Amino acid sequence: MPTARIAVDADRPIGAIDRRMYGVLVEHLGRCVYTGIFEPDHPAADEHGLRRDVMELVRELGVTVARYPGGNFVSNYRWEDGVGPLARRPRRLELAWHSTEPNTFGTDEFMTWCRLAGVEPMMALNLGTRGEEDAVNLLDYVNGRADTDYANLRRANGHDEPYDVRMWCLGNEMDGPWQVGHKSAEDYARLALSTARAMHMVDRGLELVACGSSAWEMPTFGDWERTVLELGYDEIDYISMHRYIDPAAQDRADLLAAGVDLDRFIDGVIATADAVGAKRRSDKKIKISVDEWNVWRISEWNAIEHGFDPGDWPLAPEKIEDVYTAADALAVGGLLISLLRHADRVKAACLAQLVNVIAPIMTEKGGRAWRQTIFHPFATASRIARGTAYDAVVAGPLTATGRYGEVEALDAVVTWDEQTATGSLLALNRSLTESLDVTAALGGLGASRVASARILAPEDLDAFNTADEPDAVAPVAHPVELADGALTTTLPPASWLAVELA
Repeated sequence: MPTARIAVDADRPIGAIDRRMYGVLVEHLGRCVYTGIFEPDHPAADEHGLRRDVMELVRELGVTVARYPGGNFVSNYRWEDGVGPLARRPRRLELAWHSTEPNTFGTDEFMTWCRLAGVEPMMALNLGTRGEEDAVNLLDYVNGRADTDYANLRRANGHDEPYDVRMWCLGNEMDGPWQVGHKSAEDYARLALSTARAMHMVDRGLELVACGSSAWEMPTFGDWERTVLELGYDEIDYISMHRYIDPAAQDRADLLAAGVDLDRFIDGVIATADAVGAKRRSDKKIKISVDEWNVWRISEWNAIEHGFDPGDWPLAPEKIEDVYTAADALAVGGLLISLLRHADRVKAACLAQLVNVIAPIMTEKGGRAWRQTIFHPFATASRIARGTAYDAVVAGPLTATGRYGEVEALDAVVTWDEQTATGSLLALNRSLTESLDVTAALGGLGASRVASARILAPEDLDAFNTADEPDAVAPVAHPVELADGALTTTLPPASWLAVELA
């Protein structure tokens, strides 16, 4: 049987894992909000109209931060429509996803959901049809403490205390021609800089995210980041990037190697940001916010999502409700390894989205909620992969892919938290045919026992979970030994292992 060795240098950590690594996107798209997290008529709804069954799954998922209200939705959104008495809230045409927005769920409802779910809010601003004035007004509504019109409006709406939102996204995917208010890099950079300066006049301690590339296939990739950063370097803290992996556009070997794709994208953004920093002779390092990422059959969606009826604007239609397979879960596990491997610069990441829309959680209107296959690697990593990330240097066999050539059959990352004396080993066997005997030298970290070891090793890579069979694909216990600082185990073909260390 092929063997693979993992070496970890305890004296050379990658970087601290930010708590925002385990974020999600909550967008007014399809059924993410309406009949997702919010359904006042549901038997499990609380006094705020929030579904308790979904809330329990969100807590189990380990979500730490939620980006809201979009996504493409935000670029035509009037946040004032979603606050105040429900009877006065207008219904609007929602241009991004061709639906009707009833505005019965808005900023205050989202903040209530965040508080009850134990999730930090991350707000996105409309820089498609609006700009600096609107951004400052929303900031005052959300965080204002003074005796001002918008802070008083929040108080009048029943929310005396400021929400103290720290992280703000300066628009969404403004590089994309599909975006309402799409701009050139130069025009967006000027607006983002002007908005950032205005917001910093209110609160210098805000953390601001500038739009980077929505995909590295974009013809403007690289030049876009350089233009935005050359103008706004001193005012922004993060540059964003979005990455969706399409299983319908590649074979299984490529899908399991999707971490290679994400590694290259992140490395390219870092290189561009650091080149701008070097040119400015700056000690500041721009952080990365991968504030949309997931597996998404985007080519299948693009093939059907055209030819809108101009007279049909449905309310919370079923859109992009991908059913995730066991293979998709392995891919998500590999993408998590890639994110953690860049913990020194990736300081926020949002799985897109949370409920129903390309989501780890699915619901029935008025009915059940259940975990999709991709729920499991995210929930496991968010629970055990905390503290500091360490590079797992792998020596072992290669496996062939059509898209990336030959890649390491084993992909892995190790984490250790000095405060709790706990850690993790996350490992993916990318080979579709070969098992791997794995040895990991972990003694330098202080790991002396295995608290748990669970594996996703599906016999059927096309298997998926449903409301009737919610556990068709789920992790199971796996034998792992740890003696004298050396961990040993065997990984079946196409498997993702999560070992909790103590």
